[in-house]
Amino acid sequence: MTRTSGARRDHDALMTLAIRVIPCLDVDAGRVVKGVNFEGLRDAGDPVELAARYDRDGADELVFLDITASSGNRETTYDVVRRTAESVFIPLTVGGGVRSVEDFDRLLRAGADKVSLNTAAIADPALLTAAGKRFGAQCVVLSVDARRCPPGTSTPSGFEVTTHGGRNGTGIDALAWAVEGVERGAGEILLNSMDADGTTSGFDTELIERVRELVSVPLIASGGAGAPKDFPVAVRAGADAVLAASVFHFREMSIQDAKSALADEGFPVRRHNVSHG
Repeated sequence: MTRTSGARRDHDALMTLAIRVIPCLDVDAGRVVKGVNFEGLRDAGDPVELAARYDRDGADELVFLDITASSGNRETTYDVVRRTAESVFIPLTVGGGVRSVEDFDRLLRAGADKVSLNTAAIADPALLTAAGKRFGAQCVVLSVDARRCPPGTSTPSGFEVTTHGGRNGTGIDALAWAVEGVERGAGEILLNSMDADGTTSGFDTELIERVRELVSVPLIASGGAGAPKDFPVAVRAGADAVLAASVFHFREMSIQDAKSALADEGFPVRRHNVSHG
């Protein structure tokens, strides 16, 4: 008999809350792009226009990631964030190029509801604590870009954290880092499987399950969505929210397709009733 962890019990107890379906806008030089494992990027449109479309289509939240802000050593495009925030009525999480509490503050003032930290949190873990104390843990999202350790490397869990859009391995154990991030002040984890990212082969349920056993904060599953049936699988593995990009951007499925698949499996979702004009 498998022992249920406290984190898993907390998650199961909260399953009366609606499962969030979240489109992700990966932005490079002001345009939404999508590739496979963050390579072979192709243009997917204007972020402001896509955000407005997803708002109309019933998305529960949006994630906006400036995917080259850290690797290119430049700031997040605040103007695009501001225009995106002005075009939607749903919560907006923004990440990319955030290196200080001041950057965090600027993004919130530009219209973000939450800020996602990845590279900067690894470089300076105290930033999670400082941001959590100043703005509240509910505003702090730790983005964990995790992959299975490549040959010749290892971590206790077999998963390592990557940075700079998945290009750089860190040797940091991904599961231990998720736990530390929550202890330091993160109120939510955006868990992206770099192995599955952009492949449309399904979410990495092993990764989701193993992180879920260790943390009780909300967990967003990202990477690998290819069909409506993939979404309830991720939630059964322990996700509180499910995120996808290319399948939504290129209209291979709709937000409502994902919600219908979740509802058909008995998971609560927010039904879309109103289209904002």
